[in-house]
Amino acid sequence: MKDYVIITDSCCDLTEELSRDAELTVIPMVLTLDNKEYRNYLDGREISVSDFYARLRAGENASTAAINMDVFTTVFEDVLKQDKDVLYLGFSSGLSSTYHVSTLVAEELSQKYPGSKIYCVDTLAASMGEGLLAYLAAKEKQKGKTIEEVRDFVENNKLHLCHWFTVDDLNHLKRGGRVSATTALVGSLLNIKPILHVDNEGHLINVGKVRGRKASIEELFNHMKKSAINPHEQTVFISHGDCKEDALALEKAVEKEFHPKEIKINTIGPVIGAHSGPGTLAIFFLGTNR
Repeated sequence: MKDYVIITDSCCDLTEELSRDAELTVIPMVLTLDNKEYRNYLDGREISVSDFYARLRAGENASTAAINMDVFTTVFEDVLKQDKDVLYLGFSSGLSSTYHVSTLVAEELSQKYPGSKIYCVDTLAASMGEGLLAYLAAKEKQKGKTIEEVRDFVENNKLHLCHWFTVDDLNHLKRGGRVSATTALVGSLLNIKPILHVDNEGHLINVGKVRGRKASIEELFNHMKKSAINPHEQTVFISHGDCKEDALALEKAVEKEFHPKEIKINTIGPVIGAHSGPGTLAIFFLGTNR
């Protein structure tokens, strides 16, 4: 069987250690912070998450861009030149044009390397939801599964990959057009915390609201309780926007109730964090549906 490489992008929000253990190639996405560009490497070599969140809190403006064709071409060709195939697991098409760009490059390179396979999968996922799919896919590869078997595994499981988020500050969602200015103002005054999830089209959707931070954390836990499939057998990911204490509180509740196989926590990276802001908390697991 010809060897292959699983590639994803830095919106996966995995730790450098997890990505290395899973033998993933991770393409850094680009963040612009006060008119300076940074590549979002998982190891924070160009900008650390602590520096990023400190600058966001200080009022600096952040924006992001999709991975361009030149970057995809370079990364994919590096693999193809080694006579290996490519399986790219991309950031949700509902949130970025990155996946679409990857398919254009795959089409071009398929003509240049006719004996190679290049598969691009739209994970319809974000942050550690995308990361969890990539991590589970890597585990399948490590079991000896073929590239087609791993591709199909991702396709068959991606709409079972539940993403539940809450944010502490509605103003970042307002800037990204996720909530109106009025909603942000009223919500801030009344201490209203939105509950969001990523839907089957890969969009970040506001599905509810509660009063207070503690209630919002409990609501994330409740959603896992409602829909998780065999949670004691699962790997659960929790990501946070520089609010580790809240992530640890959620981890404690999940561990006490479900005793999952493993729970991994990481900070939400600068590309997702530019839109969600400090104080975001999210949980990811496999459920009956999104």
